Amino acid sequence: MEIFHISAECYPVAKVGGLADVVGALPKYQNNVGHLVRVVIPCYDTKFRKENKFECIYSDTITLGSFNFSFNILKEKTDKLGFELYLVEIPELFDRKDVYGYEDDIERFLSFQIATLAWITNRNEVPDVINCHDHHSGLIPFMMLYCHKYEKLRNTPSMITIHNGLYQGQFGFDKLYYLPEFDLVHVKVLEWDNCINSLAVAIKCAWAVTTVSPNYLNEINYSANGLESLFNLVRYKSRGILNGIDVEVWDPAKDAMLSTNYSIKNFEKGKQENKEKLCNLFNLDPTKPLFSFIGRLLEEKGGDLLPHASALALSENYQQINILILGSGNTAIENQLNDLLSDYKGNYNTFIGYNEELAHLIYAGSDFLLMPSRVEPCGLNQMYSLRYGTIPIVRRTGGLRDTVIDFGDDGNGICHDQATVGDVCYSIQRAVNLYKDKEHLNKIIKIGMNTDHSWERVCQEYIEMYKLISNKK
Repeated sequence: MEIFHISAECYPVAKVGGLADVVGALPKYQNNVGHLVRVVIPCYDTKFRKENKFECIYSDTITLGSFNFSFNILKEKTDKLGFELYLVEIPELFDRKDVYGYEDDIERFLSFQIATLAWITNRNEVPDVINCHDHHSGLIPFMMLYCHKYEKLRNTPSMITIHNGLYQGQFGFDKLYYLPEFDLVHVKVLEWDNCINSLAVAIKCAWAVTTVSPNYLNEINYSANGLESLFNLVRYKSRGILNGIDVEVWDPAKDAMLSTNYSIKNFEKGKQENKEKLCNLFNLDPTKPLFSFIGRLLEEKGGDLLPHASALALSENYQQINILILGSGNTAIENQLNDLLSDYKGNYNTFIGYNEELAHLIYAGSDFLLMPSRVEPCGLNQMYSLRYGTIPIVRRTGGLRDTVIDFGDDGNGICHDQATVGDVCYSIQRAVNLYKDKEHLNKIIKIGMNTDHSWERVCQEYIEMYKLISNKK
């Protein structure tokens, strides 16, 4: 089966969040079981692009309204990621460092989708399936069905995988002329809430819809930023497939980013040595339980709870715990977190930004990982922490509910129901008490490290969906 994955991100080429991790791993495992897998993302000005060799396999020009853009399709020469990687090079729009955050993002990702389809259409072969990821590729299923240029792909199955339904890629009908020509009788397919909504269009037009966890599929039927009724309408073609993690990249026994490698057989010694290095870096005491947060400092991740919860937990457990925050996002939250530095010196620290090597060390060296998310479609951090022997403290939502069971129910973590400062602090206190009972603590750590979240199982569920929709041709 020839499978195309179309995405805005792919680790390690360009990463903002979990989308990159999924698109960087799932195709590799699909390739491993005998499928021909191709990943297509925009060509950003990234370190990976500069340090690896690419060949141009296709060049053309696209029209975006009254603008013409030349583009190239670049193929990574060695398939070093375990699949074929293609970059869509549009110099006027994508030769920038960041993935998102520009005023012309609508134009950027529309051009990316149009260029991608232009190339795929001009190939001799027609793919067996095209798997789009989030709204950045959400107009592709519509264009495959209705735009005259892509008539060759009309019977090619498409699937949209939703990693986060909060972001939908809306824009006004004043930009309708950006799209390649189609019969205007179909224009209503593009409309949702008086605008063009890229994610809604994908949900309507794709042959199948998947979310990145079963529980998130249930949640978006009543909480989906305005798309609730649409998700209910397409439930018949939808499935929740829990993400996996790349156990080759995330393996404490082999991870080159760690101070000391370890496995379930010697995790106590290995974690302690990583904890000591981490605490030395951030002026913390390695004899105390270390609570960490890794992620975007946004309300959806519960980032706004962290300043008050950290201050309260540190005050109530004076000099008994450490808290370390790694992340960036909302400037106000960043400032509030940094304001605590002088008050809790020696027990608290921050790293505002993101550093992949530091993230790996935090997973290995921490005792507990905080995830007080309001929205978490799947979540990968809790899976990483479990694999590295760090107990996740999570709010029961989305994929967190699917993957973390409270230790009071013989599970692998600590759970709370509300995204509140009180719930976070209560969970921290439970963790402090658990930390004092080493036998019980180690039992829970072993349960977590033995949990299988590998991509092999997940890969097969995706293949089953592809076969299911292919049989509908």
